[in-house]
Amino acid sequence: MNEPVLLLVDDDDVLTQVLARAFRRRGYLVLEAHSAATALAQLEQPVDYCLLDLKIADESGLNLIPQIKQKQPQLNIVMLTGYSSISTAVEAIKLGANNYLCKPADADEIEQAFHNTHANPDAEIIAQPPSVNRLEWEHIQKVLADYDGNISATARALGMHRRTLQRKLQKKPTRQ
Repeated sequence: MNEPVLLLVDDDDVLTQVLARAFRRRGYLVLEAHSAATALAQLEQPVDYCLLDLKIADESGLNLIPQIKQKQPQLNIVMLTGYSSISTAVEAIKLGANNYLCKPADADEIEQAFHNTHANPDAEIIAQPPSVNRLEWEHIQKVLADYDGNISATARALGMHRRTLQRKLQKKPTRQ
C-alpha cells in the first residue's frame, strides 16, 4: 500500500516543520508549500490530503480552494486558521473544503478532521451566546470576505479608519 500524500500549505515555517515531522512519523509523504503558487505547483503530482491555512502571507486560502479542487477534485482539504470565524468556515465549506479547524491544532486533531468528512447531527451545542467582541470579529470577517479581502473597502463599509481595522484584524478573536 502506498503512503498517503499530504500537502501542507502555510506560511509559518515552524508550524509547517512541526506538522511535517508529525505526519511523516504517521507514515505520510509530506509536501510543503509556503505560497499559493508553490501549492498549485505541488499539485502536479497526486495528493490525498491538503492542510490549508486561511492566511498565507498576503493571500487568502479561501481563494486557493477552487483552484486546488480544479486540479484535483477528489482532494480532501482541511482549512486551518488562527483567525476563525463563522463566515470563513461557511465559505471554506461552500468552496469545497471538507473540514475547518482553529489553531492551535495538533496532528491527532488534523488527522481526525481528514477522516471525519460527514456531518455530525449530535455535535455539541454551546448554550453561551458569543461575546460582543466575538460578534464584532465575526462581522468584520464577513464584510472583509464580501470585499474580497480589500482592507480599504472593508474599512469604508464599516465606517472605520483603515489602520483601526488593521489593528483589529491583527488581534486574535476571542473564543466566545
